[in-house]
Amino acid sequence: MGVLVGLGLGVGLLLIWSAFAVPRTQRIRQPGRVDDLLARAGIGGVSLAGFVVLCLACGVVAALAIQVASGTAPVALAFGAMGAYLPVAITRGRARRRQREFAEVWPEAVDNLSSAVRAGMSLPEALSGLAIRGPEPLRPAFAGFALDYQVTGRFGESLDRLKERLADPVGDRVVEGLRVAREVGGGDLGRLLRSLSGFLRDDARTRSELEARQTWTVNGARLAVAAPWLVLLLLCFQRDVIGRYASTAGVVVLAGGALLCLVAYRLMVRIGRLPVERRILS
Repeated sequence: MGVLVGLGLGVGLLLIWSAFAVPRTQRIRQPGRVDDLLARAGIGGVSLAGFVVLCLACGVVAALAIQVASGTAPVALAFGAMGAYLPVAITRGRARRRQREFAEVWPEAVDNLSSAVRAGMSLPEALSGLAIRGPEPLRPAFAGFALDYQVTGRFGESLDRLKERLADPVGDRVVEGLRVAREVGGGDLGRLLRSLSGFLRDDARTRSELEARQTWTVNGARLAVAAPWLVLLLLCFQRDVIGRYASTAGVVVLAGGALLCLVAYRLMVRIGRLPVERRILS
């Protein structure tokens, strides 16, 4: 009995010592490219594992469907790879549309902030008011900010969570400008907001004109890449023709065509790509 008591006392003292002497390290997983893509698309609640499972499921379904239609495994694998990439392409398109939509409404949001500050409202109150009076696409994010600030009362942490919800380069600039204005203080907040609103309008106007001119390049690249695969998809219903791709020569033709399409598409998009605005302090 005495041995057990001594052993328990020793273990307890060891645990107490380790709590104070051994430094605790907390590993924080840095968000990867997929996490950033999901956040920019407005679906940050989707986990990385769930998104990967969705891609695999789409690839398997596409491969099985083409295998049933054509009976040719190499062709089925090629379309399975396209099916697996489909959720990524849709998410990237959603992220671009969301960023473009935010860029269009940020000047209006900043104007509302400027009007609220001139009316005598504090900066946290003005930001919380955007959940009701702000542009429709931004209201959910500012509603979350209002709830965070109401619960914690910590302006800086609420701004950090607001940046995470927005996941937008323009939003980062606005939030960091407001953070600096809040910390520095003074009567220049109204002038800062008016200058920021004008700058955002000019930037959005210039980028929209460039994107309109760029559209034909991107659409042409997509059409050139999709055309041969659409023809191959139609050939899947003619088994005597599509069966030739099951040979070694057919596999080489499929692999070479896929590689050439990928390289040509990436080159075309890179040539016509506009400078991508990066997030700051994210």
